[in-house]
Amino acid sequence: MRVGYLGPEGTFTQEAALRAPGAETLELIPSATIYDTVMAVHDGSVDRAIVPIENSLEGSVSATLDALAFETDGVTIVGETVLPIHQCLIAQEAIPLEEIEVVISHPQGNAQCARFIRSRLPQARVMTADSTADAVRLVSERIRHRWAAIGTKLAADLYGCQVLGASIEDLAGNETRFVWLARTGSPAGLPGAGEPRGPWKTAVVFWGAGSESPGWLLTCLAELASRGVNMTRIESRPRRQGLGRYIFFVDFEGRDNEPQVLEALAALGGHVEVLRSLGSFPVA
Repeated sequence: MRVGYLGPEGTFTQEAALRAPGAETLELIPSATIYDTVMAVHDGSVDRAIVPIENSLEGSVSATLDALAFETDGVTIVGETVLPIHQCLIAQEAIPLEEIEVVISHPQGNAQCARFIRSRLPQARVMTADSTADAVRLVSERIRHRWAAIGTKLAADLYGCQVLGASIEDLAGNETRFVWLARTGSPAGLPGAGEPRGPWKTAVVFWGAGSESPGWLLTCLAELASRGVNMTRIESRPRRQGLGRYIFFVDFEGRDNEPQVLEALAALGGHVEVLRSLGSFPVA
């Protein structure tokens, strides 16, 4: 099975992919961006893909939400994986922290370590990269420059760099939720995991048709609550049609073929312009 992931080698996304059952049988295919990873599933160049969707410190990953909502309706979420995130400060060689001139990482990596950067690297200029692994690769290629990256120990090993500090994230319990993607109509579950068991979750996105009316969102969500469907997450994103217009991502407990879920979705559909299922899948 060909599995796309946010690359290059050494990202947390690759680590999450390697935790899948039977990961040794997967052919992992890196992509440069989250958009490219999602669209690789859309165009069939990979069978599955894994992308980050939510971090416990920094919240939702907007690039993933936007790609699923705006760029394709042929890709669905079929599973999820939760990975503990431990960020490392990485350089070409062991150097004093006060000599570091630039610290570079993915925006999420920089944000998760903002307090460490302010207190321990106040002199360093903060830069961004497409991924934590790309940041480590860039640091490894610098010649006689005092650069450091925030990334994984895996990336440090891959690119021949030194770990100057481990677990530098600002708060303990840092976790990222990753979702597994497949073409719409594919069976749910992680690669190699067999028949899914345990509780399920359903993710939807909706917008429009009365969204500017008082109480519209409350009316929509009441269709879930009145049927005992427990919402576990809600997120709004700009609709890209001017200020003040939004789309709403909602996760809730239950499988999309359960009677109460089917009834809730049918009722919700009567209040909105667009209602799309992003997937129904086993809870991590």
